[in-house]
Amino acid sequence: MIKSMTGFGKAEFEVNNKKITIEIKSLNSKQIDINTRTPALYREKDIEIRKAISEKLVRGKVDLNIYVENLGEESSSKINEPILRGYYNDLSKISTDLKLPVDHTTLQAVMRLPDVVKTEYETLDEQEWNTIYSNIITALADINEFRTSEGKALETDILGNVRSIHKLLNEIEPFEKQRIEILKNRLTDSLETLKQNVDENRFEQELIFYLEKLDINEEKVRLANHCEYFYETAELPTSSGKKLGFISQEIGREINTIGSKANESNIQRLVVQMKDHLERVKEQLLNVL
Repeated sequence: MIKSMTGFGKAEFEVNNKKITIEIKSLNSKQIDINTRTPALYREKDIEIRKAISEKLVRGKVDLNIYVENLGEESSSKINEPILRGYYNDLSKISTDLKLPVDHTTLQAVMRLPDVVKTEYETLDEQEWNTIYSNIITALADINEFRTSEGKALETDILGNVRSIHKLLNEIEPFEKQRIEILKNRLTDSLETLKQNVDENRFEQELIFYLEKLDINEEKVRLANHCEYFYETAELPTSSGKKLGFISQEIGREINTIGSKANESNIQRLVVQMKDHLERVKEQLLNVL
């Protein structure tokens, strides 16, 4: 099974006169990279949040945001009435002494002074947190479902390109005999051009040795095996993006070796096409979990 690292999950709910929205987004990354943005009230639970994300999502660049909207009439910010009255009385006395008017601007000035507005920090209700945590798990389940759905599209594209490489590999065979004959004729013509007497037996031995060095049968067998291993790994119950990446590297090595040994234009054209399909595979594998 192939699963994408790209996904999005969301949960909305109400608890204790609050509307809470949880959004989780993930992109591709070599490791798990978690960024959380939560209100100060829930910061003490950051380690618990990160643990849940790393267990459920495994890899990827993950952003989690928790938005809180207060639905009640109460606010955490309160006017400190005794301090406000004290400031106002002091400013009124000073304004009177200086023969300045005491009006609404005096109150505006007082409101900007220190400690007039105080913030009351609430303590985290464990029952409220349990509700939030269960919804985080729900959002993570949504993002995993999204990843699985995206993974099916990736799987179709990736396996299609690997099958194309496998098919192109089989198309090399008709050109191999022709390739050997071309090499033999090329060497023979070169010797005739030199107009040198050559030991026929020695020439045959050197020719066999040279052709053995240019033989691509082993590379073809290994490339076919790598393709089969790629299919098997893609069908495993868990997504194995890193492993598929390693296999694609081995596929690339065999394709490059076949290309360097080819010495035949038709085979080299097929090698170029295989490289094109392999680049598409590698590009898509960057987003596989």
